[in-house]
Amino acid sequence: MTEIEKLRVLVPHWIAHNREHAAEFARWMEDCKSAGHREVAVALEQALLAAQNVTTELEGVLALLGGPAEGGGDGHPPHPHSHEP
Repeated sequence: MTEIEKLRVLVPHWIAHNREHAAEFARWMEDCKSAGHREVAVALEQALLAAQNVTTELEGVLALLGGPAEGGGDGHPPHPHSHEP
């Protein structure tokens, strides 16, 4: 498998995983807003924006690679993990 072929498998996985983290940031941001922790919420919002920018950049990388590998999926078994305290 060439480096490009590997990246066509890996990058979609990275995009999906990054979106999951962005969703967590958004949820925690809202929780902090509701609890009156404005400063923390603002910091989480900045992290959320950065994560969204990373996703956009990775989507550009994937386009340059010619899209995801044939067959769909991200080539990795699911590895759910919790970020709950």
